[in-house]
Amino acid sequence: MKMKSPLYLCLVLVGLQVHGQQRSVTGQQQEKRIIHFLGDHSQDEGENLAHIKIASSNTDFAFRLYKQVREEAGNENIFFSPLSISTAFAMLSLGARSSTLSQLHEGLAFNLTEVEEQEIHEGFQRVLQLLNDSHQEVQLSMGNALFIDDQMKLLQKFLDDVTNFYYSEAISTSFKNSTKATEEINKYIETKTHGKIVDFLRELGESTVMVLVNYIFFKGYWEKPFSNLATRNDDFFLDAKNSVKVEMMHQSKAFNVYRDDKLSCWIVEIPYKGNVAALFVLPDEGTMKQVEDALLKETVSNWMQSLKLREIYLDLPKFSISGSYDVKSLFEKMGITEVFSDQADLSGVAEKRLLKVTKATHKAMVDVSENGTEAAAVTVVEIMLMSSMFETPRPHIKFNRPFLMMIMNKDTHSILFMGKIVNPAAKGD
Repeated sequence: MKMKSPLYLCLVLVGLQVHGQQRSVTGQQQEKRIIHFLGDHSQDEGENLAHIKIASSNTDFAFRLYKQVREEAGNENIFFSPLSISTAFAMLSLGARSSTLSQLHEGLAFNLTEVEEQEIHEGFQRVLQLLNDSHQEVQLSMGNALFIDDQMKLLQKFLDDVTNFYYSEAISTSFKNSTKATEEINKYIETKTHGKIVDFLRELGESTVMVLVNYIFFKGYWEKPFSNLATRNDDFFLDAKNSVKVEMMHQSKAFNVYRDDKLSCWIVEIPYKGNVAALFVLPDEGTMKQVEDALLKETVSNWMQSLKLREIYLDLPKFSISGSYDVKSLFEKMGITEVFSDQADLSGVAEKRLLKVTKATHKAMVDVSENGTEAAAVTVVEIMLMSSMFETPRPHIKFNRPFLMMIMNKDTHSILFMGKIVNPAAKGD
């Protein structure tokens, strides 16, 4: 039987519109520039550690954003890509100035006394190079595009920087024909997400002159696939009184596991082929908020360092969920307000234009199933610690109540995706 593969994808749309008094604009059409991901991967890893310098800030931002999303999500599933959102706004910051720029840096958790502005963009440049490496075992791509009104001329430095650091495509578009521009952007998104996100952008504002798109697409296989023959119907407890039926996958193998007694939760790392892994966090009943409140880079670092390979009985539900978020609203509640206001200073973007961000939206999807191939070879890892595996009873870790999930890319030290699965039977929007 052919097994489904996991699928993760997401994107950010940022719309820029003119505000205030519009000054005279040249009618010169912006040349369409398509920049491919041709980063030099031949460099020795030790010579280019720019991505390490921004990893800490990106992790801080991820957990800050998660806690803001949690406040609005209530008792619903959460799934988003913090890296996609931070990349989009870091790219936009290339055109920000004065307090708009400093507020973006602060909101994205960058401290310029610890990392220089140039290093921020060099860090994202390296992240993009690593994530788009065609030699990796997972299918993973991340990219950016600027759809620019054909009556607007970008400043050459901004255009050079977004293409050099963020490998962004710059695509000339006539926003006067709003319907056609919307179709063009949606077609781009559909293509880059392999047909998984269709007609995402509903309409464009009348004054829109630029749309920034960031996407991530990920498809991978577990190192240790679940057998679909072991999948069975089981109960998933939404709370103390309510449950839903789910398809529960099962494995009895060796995984990296840690029991955090202080926070009352189990942590299980499930690796994909390649250098990507999923970190599943199962709080004890009634301790979800306690675990969520403790989500800090120090906490996760402690978990990762404490993981030990041991045999477990593992039950994990199949699920397919999605989430859509108003990033503008989330950012404003996090104190990032100026870039969305009439006080925005994006004077580094274009000539003779007063710009602000009017809309920023984000959508992410995840599909988790048995997904694997019979060719998986993981015997060495399983055998290495066999001698100590039988010294303690094998724990049964059953994800049959709300849990957290993070998808980690070890090459870039990045959290690609994170979420909370409250109800795996709910499909989302």
